[in-house]
Amino acid sequence: MGGLTSAQSALLAWGEARRRDLPWRRTRDPYAILVSEVMLQQTQVDRVVPRYLRWLARWPTVDVLAGATAAEVIREWQGLGYNRRALSIHRAARRVAADGWPDDLTELPGVGPYTAAAVRNFAFGEDVLPIDVNVDRIQRRTGHTFTGAAAQALMDLGATVCLARIPRCPACPLAAACPSVGTRDEPA
Repeated sequence: MGGLTSAQSALLAWGEARRRDLPWRRTRDPYAILVSEVMLQQTQVDRVVPRYLRWLARWPTVDVLAGATAAEVIREWQGLGYNRRALSIHRAARRVAADGWPDDLTELPGVGPYTAAAVRNFAFGEDVLPIDVNVDRIQRRTGHTFTGAAAQALMDLGATVCLARIPRCPACPLAAACPSVGTRDEPA
């Protein structure tokens, strides 16, 4: 357990010093978090930021989005790809507007285990770790598991340092105790 604590402590200190300033990290609104998580599926962060801000300017609440038409939602989504994601957010907004947030977020259209964990962590403050490809890679390489408190730091580390094919191990706060220093993942 001591290894987990020291690894998580090192990661959290690193994350605090290098936290990426992203607009969805400035809110606990579950709707805004849901929008960011769905937009970020298979889309680069720098492409999502302006679209996320524009979306929330147009539809600032789940109730406002619920009142939009599917055609309006698809037009606004244009350029992000995979239109079914936009339609899922729209259907989820209609459900939440009508019935509130369900206890099991995977009951919402288009919300799988990862997105549900992200909303539970980032919006509702639950100690769950949303495990995406970056988080999985770090846990696999280091042999450590982390709590939900480390989620943002893990995502930043995986996006900027513990890269799949060209890891930047000398810059990693976990390198000293990492059995996989220098390991590159083969392309899928």
